[in-house]
Amino acid sequence: MTSIPNLQAVIFDMDGTLLDTERVYQKYWLQATKELGIPMTKEQALTMRSLGKPFGEAQIKEWFGEDTDVNAIRERRNALMAPYFQEHGIPVKPGALETLAELKRRGLTVAVATATRLEVAEPELKEAGIYPYLDKLVSAHMVERGKPAPDVYLYACEQLGLQPENCIAVEDAPNGVLSAYRAGCKVVMVPDLTEPDEELSKCLYACVPSLAGVLSFV
Repeated sequence: MTSIPNLQAVIFDMDGTLLDTERVYQKYWLQATKELGIPMTKEQALTMRSLGKPFGEAQIKEWFGEDTDVNAIRERRNALMAPYFQEHGIPVKPGALETLAELKRRGLTVAVATATRLEVAEPELKEAGIYPYLDKLVSAHMVERGKPAPDVYLYACEQLGLQPENCIAVEDAPNGVLSAYRAGCKVVMVPDLTEPDEELSKCLYACVPSLAGVLSFV
């Protein structure tokens, strides 16, 4: 692996990439829907990773009917998750802090582009010790369309004053990969709960087994 010419920034996804939180989201998506009598499968729950709110609502209604109360599902999921995070804290992906520190040492701009609301993402990143490394934090709730649309990555690049082709986007799941790829970023995937399939692999600059692998391109 060789460094990318003219690379100026590394933009990370949050859940499943920097924070080891997707496993928790998956557990409580399934528990919340079960309690509400909605037969969501594990495969369907995986589809929801990083999916922007309007897209997520449309997907759930396509699966379970137009009358499905998506807000009720989300509210129950969040209510179930809150005690877990209060007890266990926010789990950080192995190597996240070390990778961020090294990127800053090498003079790279570092940002996060997340599907999570800013008022949730910021305190979680602070608790995890990640926030001090960031030059910018943007949320899909700040743009018209969330992932897999390119809006949040385009907005992140705009806020950084950089061209997407000069940025690496680090993602763990399909919706985030597609968002970054469509924005024109060089996408490095660090798989979390699933590996990329053949189609998704076409969108990747590289796929590495851990966050430390990102440093190979810097």
